Amino acid sequence: MLRLDHKTAVITGAGSGIGKAMAVLFAQQGAFVHILDMDENEANATVKEIQEAGGGASFHKADVSDQAAIKAIMDAIASKTGTIHILINNAGIAHVGSALNTEEADFDRLMRVNVKGVYNCVHTALPYMIDKNAVILNLASIAASIGLPDRFAYSTTKGAIVGMTLSIAKDYINKGVRCNCISPARVHTPFVDGFIAKNYPGKEAEMFEKLSKTQPIGRMGQPSEIAFLALYLCSDEAGFITGCDYPIDGGFIKLNN
Repeated sequence: MLRLDHKTAVITGAGSGIGKAMAVLFAQQGAFVHILDMDENEANATVKEIQEAGGGASFHKADVSDQAAIKAIMDAIASKTGTIHILINNAGIAHVGSALNTEEADFDRLMRVNVKGVYNCVHTALPYMIDKNAVILNLASIAASIGLPDRFAYSTTKGAIVGMTLSIAKDYINKGVRCNCISPARVHTPFVDGFIAKNYPGKEAEMFEKLSKTQPIGRMGQPSEIAFLALYLCSDEAGFITGCDYPIDGGFIKLNN
């Protein structure tokens, strides 16, 4: 069960964190994984880890906000197999700020990567996915469902992801493409460690503990836990699921009151 043999998977932002966990797991389950990322060192390290474990993977340096570049990559990937079976839109960036103190440049930057980046990947991959029992999985966030302090631009983009997911699912439900999204709460990744170090110098341990305890379960999620949910949603066993947003949040949305 949950095998992905002979399937081609494209995962953006898979050089580290959640994306890496998904790439490694999907390769273990038999998929050939194409990693799209800006960081060559991290992405190549992920490819090497997969290959040393006997799996198949390749790296494509990619800025998801550049549609022409993304189209060229999707065309090249599909030219080898004719099909893209799985597209996971994981790449994204964050920003701290309210509606008042978020600068236009920062808002535009998040929209360009988090929203246009997903559109670019979906738009260019879909021609190779229609009528192929294919799956699109988008990474949203609990920020799309609840108000997080000082996350105005980020929450806006993740709300857009949920809306895009529903639209894609509706338009392609009879065309052999399923589309869902995952909404994690805080997950312990290198991104989180870097965020804490940058914004709370000298108070890293204190802030890590504080952020961990905002989840009712008392800790942050692990990338592998997100990856296992992604594996199920992208597998044939989830063939009856489309147009859904799945919180994976340690009780944050329902129990944090």
